[in-house]
Amino acid sequence: MRMIGLIGGMSFESSAVYYRLINEAVRARLGGLASAEIALRSVNFAEIVGYQTSGRWDLAEKALCNAAIGLEKAGAECMLICTNTMHLVADKVAAATPAPLIHIVDETAAAIKSAGLRRPLLLATRYTMEHGFYTERMQSLGLAPMVPDAADRQIVHDVIFQELCAGEVKETSRTAYLAIIDKAKAAGADCVILGCTEICLLLDPDQLCLPGFDSTRIHCQAAVDFALAGEILPISKVA
Repeated sequence: MRMIGLIGGMSFESSAVYYRLINEAVRARLGGLASAEIALRSVNFAEIVGYQTSGRWDLAEKALCNAAIGLEKAGAECMLICTNTMHLVADKVAAATPAPLIHIVDETAAAIKSAGLRRPLLLATRYTMEHGFYTERMQSLGLAPMVPDAADRQIVHDVIFQELCAGEVKETSRTAYLAIIDKAKAAGADCVILGCTEICLLLDPDQLCLPGFDSTRIHCQAAVDFALAGEILPISKVA
C-alpha cells in the first residue's frame, strides 16, 4: 500500500470526511481491520482564508507547497489538496515535490464523462466559480460547465464559509441550494458538481433532481485507487 498525503484543514470539517472516506474504502477493499496509510498536514484555515480574501494567492501557494514538501519527506507517495478552491495553485503544488498530485478537477471531470454527461452545474466557493482555473480546465477536458448567476453564487459562497466550514448544516440553506439546482436544470444543466468539499455535508448527491457528483468522494476514491494499485486482495474479496 502506498502512503497518501493529505493537505488538509481547509476546512477541517471536510478533511475529517476525507479521512473517513479513504479509510472506509480501504477497509471495503481489503477487509478486516485494514486502514489507509495517510500523512496529513492540516493548515490553519484562518490564515488561508486571509490570503484568499486579500488576493494574496502567492502566500497561499507558498503555504501549500511547504505542506506538500513536508508530506513528501514524511513518506507520502501522492498528494491531495483537500479543497477545490486551493486547486487554483495546484500546478505550483504539483511542481513542489516528485510525488504526483491527484487533481480533483480531473477526477471529477472523468467521472462526469464516464456517465455520458457534459453540462454540469458547478456549486462551489465564489473563488472556484468565478476564477477560470476550474471551468477552463473542465472545458479543456471536453465539458461545458455552468455556474449560478451572481446572486446565487453569493448564496452558495456564504453558506459554505458562514455555515458549513463552521460545522453548521441548515435546512433553509439546503432548500436554497435545491432551488438553485432547479433553476440550472431549467437552463440546460444535465448534472451537478458538489464543487466544494464541504457541500457533501449539506446535499446528498443521490437525492437531487439531476445526477450529482460529489468531488470529495470522487477525490478520495482516486486516492485509494492510487494507494492500492497492484495490491493483492484477500481471496474472499476476489470474485
